[in-house]
Amino acid sequence: MDVTPLLDTATEAARAVGPRLRKAFRSRPAVTTKRDFHDPVTEHDRAAEETIRAVIGARYPASVIVGEEGGTTGSGDLVWYVDPIDGTANFAAGLPFFCVSIAAAVGGELVAGVVYDPVREDEFTASADEAWCNGTPLRSAGAAADREATLLTSYPSPHDLDAEGDEALRRYRRFLESFAAVRRPGSAALNLAHVAAGWSDAAYGTQVNSWDVAAGALLVRRAGGVYLGDPLAAGDYLAHVGGFALEDSALAEVAEEPRKAGQ
Repeated sequence: MDVTPLLDTATEAARAVGPRLRKAFRSRPAVTTKRDFHDPVTEHDRAAEETIRAVIGARYPASVIVGEEGGTTGSGDLVWYVDPIDGTANFAAGLPFFCVSIAAAVGGELVAGVVYDPVREDEFTASADEAWCNGTPLRSAGAAADREATLLTSYPSPHDLDAEGDEALRRYRRFLESFAAVRRPGSAALNLAHVAAGWSDAAYGTQVNSWDVAAGALLVRRAGGVYLGDPLAAGDYLAHVGGFALEDSALAEVAEEPRKAGQ
């Protein structure tokens, strides 16, 4: 099928909220919380999702939208996965690492996705065959081994610490000792876009939702990288650039769970 109209719609919807997010950025918007105080939300998350839903609904009324703020609505084989602001804590605090993430799946298969960074105006897009950043083809290539690689991760989260205790800290220490650099930027979708671009070498996260990673997973895979996990279900994920030796990496010990989920 021709997925160009789906990708065009996702891109239009993502860009439609760019002006609002740029205007609100560093205004220190009021924050409320959802699951706990580590899970913030602002009026801009909700308003941005409403705008995205309106754009998609006008083009494809007979489809499903799975959104972080508005839940699941609609019916049909075409499903949209929407995160209006991935990295809300960064957005609310004034840190320029957040994005809009929108993906489309048909019959359970990802076919189009966009990760849009409204601060830098970087537009990462992926179709069923290719991936681009601002129209330039992406190639997910970089380090082959931990000692030359940069790892982007949210691990361990407070929930990981509750579940795993000292084991989580042991693993994190191994990451710190093994990788050239370990960073915690705060947006799974943008982490994956950077791996797809080869700007970072690996990304790992736990307990993510489909709207966090669906578009980013497609970017990584279409750029020639590796994504382990099921991007259309909640769970763990691991991604790396093409040519990275995962079997020799400190990440190997956490790869089994996302690998099983992606089978």
